[in-house]
Amino acid sequence: MTKFQITILGCGSAMPTTLHNPSSQLVDMNEKLFMIDCGEGTQLQMRKYKTRMSKLHSIFISHLHGDHVFGLPGLLSTLSLLGRTADLNLYAHQEMDLFLNPFIKYFGNQFSYKINLIPLDPHNHQLIFENNSMRVFSFPLKHRIATNGFLFEEKELPRHIKREMIDFYDIPFRQIKDIKLGADFITNDGKLIKNEILTTPSPPPRKYAYCSDTAFLPEIIPYIQNIDVLYHESTFAEADNVRAQETFHSTARQAAEIAKAANVKKLIIGHFSSRYNELDKLLNEATAVFSETKLATEGMIINL
Repeated sequence: MTKFQITILGCGSAMPTTLHNPSSQLVDMNEKLFMIDCGEGTQLQMRKYKTRMSKLHSIFISHLHGDHVFGLPGLLSTLSLLGRTADLNLYAHQEMDLFLNPFIKYFGNQFSYKINLIPLDPHNHQLIFENNSMRVFSFPLKHRIATNGFLFEEKELPRHIKREMIDFYDIPFRQIKDIKLGADFITNDGKLIKNEILTTPSPPPRKYAYCSDTAFLPEIIPYIQNIDVLYHESTFAEADNVRAQETFHSTARQAAEIAKAANVKKLIIGHFSSRYNELDKLLNEATAVFSETKLATEGMIINL
């Protein structure tokens, strides 16, 4: 099974503290490294957790609040200092131009690589990246400014052909690929052998979703239905629900309600407000609704 791993670089909100860095994650799929959000100090976190910056494939920015983007200028500069030559695709809302253009105009002539801004649609579910083994989708969240969540999913793998069936029916090598893709087999004497006799199903595709920042939004449930792991912001406790509504954030209980309704396998809560020095209250509120909940922590590695 190929690698599908998430590393939490930061799970705090609004500003860096001694407890938490601002939002950033790395998704490693089949040795390709994708970054979600890039809060202040992200590149230091990458070094702390011994991440190879040279493996960075693309960056996905959920929205243009500082705790999700203030790490970008430094990271982009460091990639140039390290001699990157491959284009870097940056998936973000079109307004990213206003943030990055002055920086690129001043420093960009010295960059060793090109940055491609690929605009996100803030209103619709959208396929934004695809290769031979995976897809990335974006979908709208509900925050004070345009904000998107992301779904990383593995493509369905071919079925496994049974070795003993190849030998028993003397299946030619040239037909094995089609059989893995679902074709039946006809023997030399004209007998039809159904595919389910020749093969076994591959494991179901693994899926990971990132939802930060957002108010309680049941409309996202169809996009994250039955996934393996959901990261959902849980900025506030229920006692601070009024503040959550004012700032278009979620409580830990609301994150758990989304996870339960979407039938996800595991929930990771994060984007914690700096007002909480202890997070047990948030965890308890979430697990009361959805038992398979864990607190995000810097350096946490999630293997799917």
